[in-house]
Amino acid sequence: MPPRVSSAEPVQTVEQISVALESFLAESPRAVVLEDGKVLFDMREAKYKLATEHGRCTLHLWGEDRNLVRRVSGTVLRNGVLRLSTHRFGQTKPQTLELVTDRDRRTPSTREATRVKYLRVLDRVLLRSFPEFKVDALRTAMDLEKSFGPAYARGSLVQGQKAWAVIAVNEEETQTTVDGILTLGILWLQHCRESGDGRRLYQGLKLIVPRGMAMLTLSRMAWLNANVAQWELWELDQKSEELEQRDAADHGNLTTRLMHAPNEQAAQERFAESRLRVMALVPETMREVVEQRLRSGTELAFLLHGLEFARVRMGYSGNSFNSAQEITFGAGANETLLTEENASELRDLVARLFARRIAGGDKRDPLYRMQPERWLESVLRRDVEPLDARLDPKHVYTQVPAFAAADRGMLDLLGVTDDGRLAVIELKADEDLHLALQGLDYWVRVRWHHLQNPDHNTGLGEFQRHGYFGGLRLSTEPPRLYLVAPALRIHPATEVVLRYLSPRVEWSLVALDERWRAKVKAVWRKRSTDAGSPSTHALQGRV
Repeated sequence: MPPRVSSAEPVQTVEQISVALESFLAESPRAVVLEDGKVLFDMREAKYKLATEHGRCTLHLWGEDRNLVRRVSGTVLRNGVLRLSTHRFGQTKPQTLELVTDRDRRTPSTREATRVKYLRVLDRVLLRSFPEFKVDALRTAMDLEKSFGPAYARGSLVQGQKAWAVIAVNEEETQTTVDGILTLGILWLQHCRESGDGRRLYQGLKLIVPRGMAMLTLSRMAWLNANVAQWELWELDQKSEELEQRDAADHGNLTTRLMHAPNEQAAQERFAESRLRVMALVPETMREVVEQRLRSGTELAFLLHGLEFARVRMGYSGNSFNSAQEITFGAGANETLLTEENASELRDLVARLFARRIAGGDKRDPLYRMQPERWLESVLRRDVEPLDARLDPKHVYTQVPAFAAADRGMLDLLGVTDDGRLAVIELKADEDLHLALQGLDYWVRVRWHHLQNPDHNTGLGEFQRHGYFGGLRLSTEPPRLYLVAPALRIHPATEVVLRYLSPRVEWSLVALDERWRAKVKAVWRKRSTDAGSPSTHALQGRV
């Protein structure tokens, strides 16, 4: 039976219910909505509208293949899950919807049992596949100080003084967890080398992932430094217990493409009337801070400090093929269609947004907290030079789409330096263990596109042919990678991972002043040319 809100819970007002929902979705933009344990909506793709009229809180959720409207009578937040007591129209019996941040809905005991069972399988596979080695100290114990979680099995293969660090993940974990294995693997290798007593030489790292889930890790491995460690990736079929090694190609079998940059001038003319309607609802003193961003030739978005609050879309009128435009309002996934009847209501909504989402706003306010990375992105789009004086402020693009298999990668910022080198800028407003390798993912895609079918007669590459960097002649050198985050939000693991990257990846780690919402200022920088690789002593694992 689905969990239900306890009758012992205090009665909530409509305003309290609304704040609970908005706060949860502001903090968890990747949340999913469950009913009876089944995923109904992924909030990265779905939209919602929250109405608080006539003493009722009504939640409307919709996506490409589903539509849901429920009255919400109560909320309970426990262990990262927001449970909603809801009612269908005309029914008094309550039902439960769950908003969860983690798609893995296994109970802690089930997860633990799965991981313990996997350790036994892994031990057998390693002994059979590497008979010349001894399996040493396999475990999944959590070690928060060193960032190791229980999802990853860790240990060593030992043969005399020679050793390999081993890290593995079972097939029951999410794809996101599997994709994180290389970051944790590098940290595990570094830990093994640093904690050695001088008797073992750790020559490299063996990573073991479930069969069919290696693509992203394969892409990343091609850009590790082969001079400081050997890197091996293996796929395990847990049913047959067969282990197969994968070879990392230069770009990890990357399949990706670019979308053509939309025609800005034509779009401005096409959306002229709708633009005026939207801007008329914005407080006059704030209109100059509104960013108008063309998502495609058929959609124009309006943003305040990176948060999209309105959009204009091309559609069709009635049952005819005549084009029409619709205007919707709402922050993030929240969305309401603009009509003559609700124009004043939406004007009030926009006024509240512009009063609360300001540099000196209340940090507890969900509108202030929503999408901090997009806020940082919007600040840097206006002033990118604090990251590097060589960056060209006139050519900065956001969310250049690139598709790799089933994954859609969205670049944070893509720019160019004064010598024509492309610049990939990966942003994080909060601490993220995987900053270095996520930035590498984008760098790999940009590099791949940049090298595709260059026109030697005109000097134009694929980006220029798709409408980017007009009038510039780009360098044939590979892109530069900039990793940017507030100074106190840079995870200690980031620099460790960066030292293991190939010297072919030219990177800069830029730490910003924590008051970046008011003014962007770099407080320190580190570059690949300064950091160097792990020392010989660390490489050999000797004291």
